[in-house]
Amino acid sequence: MKKFELKAEARPEVGKKSLKALRAEGKIPAVLNGGKIVDLPFKGTLKPGERLVEIDVVKDSKGRKSLASNVKKNRGIITTDIAVKEEDVRKLIYTPDIFEIDIDLNGETRKAVMKDLQFQPVKDNVLHIDFLEVGPEKPIVMEVPVKIEGHAEGVKAGGKLQLSMRKLKVKAIYDQIPERLVINVDNLGLGKSIAVGDLHFEGLELINAKNAVVCAVQLTRAARGAQAKAEA
Repeated sequence: MKKFELKAEARPEVGKKSLKALRAEGKIPAVLNGGKIVDLPFKGTLKPGERLVEIDVVKDSKGRKSLASNVKKNRGIITTDIAVKEEDVRKLIYTPDIFEIDIDLNGETRKAVMKDLQFQPVKDNVLHIDFLEVGPEKPIVMEVPVKIEGHAEGVKAGGKLQLSMRKLKVKAIYDQIPERLVINVDNLGLGKSIAVGDLHFEGLELINAKNAVVCAVQLTRAARGAQAKAEA
């Protein structure tokens, strides 16, 4: 995974007025999720931009909060509202690559990956970015581009290679996630396919359905004709 350095600032105000002013300055509102998990009620002090999001809490039929049955106490996770300069994230956004991002926030470095982007539907400019804080102790789920290598036997026989899934979802510690998932198709015959369940990558768990077809060699008219002649 490539590395990327990004400077951010805390965003204490999150209302519509402050968001409009922020975007007018050429900045993009963002949120850094996946922070520290704390017990509730929280007795510490939140830094500028930080807020608590409750977890392990369910609601009863009347909409009242109640503790989830499988936990002993309420917990919350600290998320941080931040802003980044639009010019600073261009190389991060407009690329198929995935990055390990070192976010410099108030002199503290927070490691993260980019999880989601929201675009303005008409102007196509970025409205919001979701970052996920990462660490060596917690696996994350990310989409990783697929790269095909080799020359399939079925293509040599006149077939056409079709890539059906350009990205696969993987679960792993962030520093074990590769830039590409390389799949060799040398032995892929005419009319044959490779499904998610056929693949294995060291240190990675594939999340997609095991029967989902990643790539296949399809029969072309020429290949069907050659096959018919061979069987005649």
